[in-house]
Amino acid sequence: MAYDTNLSRFRAVVAAALAHLEAHRQEVNDLNVFPVADGDTGDNMALTLRAVLAELDRLVAEQEQQERTLDELGREQIVEAVARAALLGARGNSGVILSQFIRGAAEELASRPGELVDPALVGSAMARSVDRAYASVRNPAEGTILTVARAMAHQVATELAHADSARLEPGSADDVQDATLASVLESALDAGQEAVRKTPEQLQALKEAGVVDSGGYALTIIFAGVIAALRGSEAPEIEHHSAPARITHPEHSSETYRYCTNFAVTGDGLDLNRWRDELEQLGDSLLVVGDEHTLKVHVHTDDPEAATGLFAGVGEVSHLDVADMHAQVVQRAERLSSNGDGAMAAGKLARCGVVAVTNGDGMRMLFESEGATVVDGGPTLNPSTYEILAAIHEIPAEEVVVLPNSSNVIMAAERAAELSEKAVRVVPSKSQQAGLSAMIAYESGSSADDVAGGMEEAILELRIGSVAPAAREDVHGRFRVGDAVGFVDGEIVAWGDPQETLSAVLRSLARDAELITCISGEGAPVPDAVAEGLLPDGVELELKYGGQPAYWWLLAAE
Repeated sequence: MAYDTNLSRFRAVVAAALAHLEAHRQEVNDLNVFPVADGDTGDNMALTLRAVLAELDRLVAEQEQQERTLDELGREQIVEAVARAALLGARGNSGVILSQFIRGAAEELASRPGELVDPALVGSAMARSVDRAYASVRNPAEGTILTVARAMAHQVATELAHADSARLEPGSADDVQDATLASVLESALDAGQEAVRKTPEQLQALKEAGVVDSGGYALTIIFAGVIAALRGSEAPEIEHHSAPARITHPEHSSETYRYCTNFAVTGDGLDLNRWRDELEQLGDSLLVVGDEHTLKVHVHTDDPEAATGLFAGVGEVSHLDVADMHAQVVQRAERLSSNGDGAMAAGKLARCGVVAVTNGDGMRMLFESEGATVVDGGPTLNPSTYEILAAIHEIPAEEVVVLPNSSNVIMAAERAAELSEKAVRVVPSKSQQAGLSAMIAYESGSSADDVAGGMEEAILELRIGSVAPAAREDVHGRFRVGDAVGFVDGEIVAWGDPQETLSAVLRSLARDAELITCISGEGAPVPDAVAEGLLPDGVELELKYGGQPAYWWLLAAE
């Protein structure tokens, strides 16, 4: 079989860079300031590299299947595919800027077909990467990843200017090429580390927070991984910067926009500058990059739907990713307070996670204790599509199951599933007690299809009941505002006194049941001990506290 190893070698380099970044991902995340104003830098840059690696895997499989050499596949085709994958996979400022570094290098490689990748070509590619990245930022600031990348590119250019020869002989052996490139990149890494150390001197926010720039630091980690792959050895030691950022700008917690919104637009004749002004009216931290066929948009906004809506009729919006930055601030504070030195290791990626919509502090705790990520539905249990989408994104899992826990939320959950790039299944749970019972089927190592199937079966075996104070008078005169109203499977079965109504609902649910779960809500007027005595003999009652508004008790019979 005709097979060129260069593509596989390139894939191995990218895989090593990603693995090294993953190993330090939480360390990079904990350097964020403002605080976590743009999502977690380590996560965002890792997602960009993962997209590149996935595209390389596709190209390697295509090459092997068609028995084509690298030349037959075409360097231009490869670098264009990689650049597009990086662009579509990018999230957050740091991820989008990294995608532009990759794009700049790809453009340089594509413009010089047939040339051996040697120090001269690497130097040109790095210079073009920096130019492309700076051009992508409307108001570039020093003391950031841009500064670090420029220092690394400058170091390579300086060395090449004083070298006897910056070129390798055509046909140079792979090991000679790898060793030469590793030496050049290690020099660049040294310059990058020095630039990282100086970032607090260039950016006041970093100085006040007591940290270096997280994106610049992550870039040096990526280069260290590349050098390790080229040498076939451990990555070179770099200076670690693991102290968590001090929150010196608490005003950003409340004043910044809520959603870090990323999406791609594909079409024809797309103009980078056409939508900038309109997008800036919706938020800040704006990046619009790409070409006339594919744009990647990154913006912080309170209205992601308005941002995507600007492109209606212009192109197809895809790869939509919305992160709730307010939730990230809380999560980050909890993470760092649980480990004061900020050196928590990155968690292992689960196969499947669960998003559950709830209301009530106790209900949140019940779902979280079963492993769910909770979306606060508010008093009316009615979150937006983008709040659900943000929660889907936050889960470190390849696939996600959503429990809407209300018939009014199912459509929003299904829309979020459509917009997400993850594999998402919506289980049509119509109540919180049904969703909680369904959690018994959750296994993080299973697929979303298997988890969802198990949950749906569990819900089918339930009878659902509830007792709530009447919010309005009954048109038939059965009850007044404030009276207890009891439901079983959506039908009113009792009303009047709270204890008598609860007793009637329990008796109805107890028929053919072995266990009834009773979740008390905010202001429930009957003590648990009394409620337990209302159940007929032979049926077990499991009492929980949910603290949910509107319903005194939520019940599920199995």
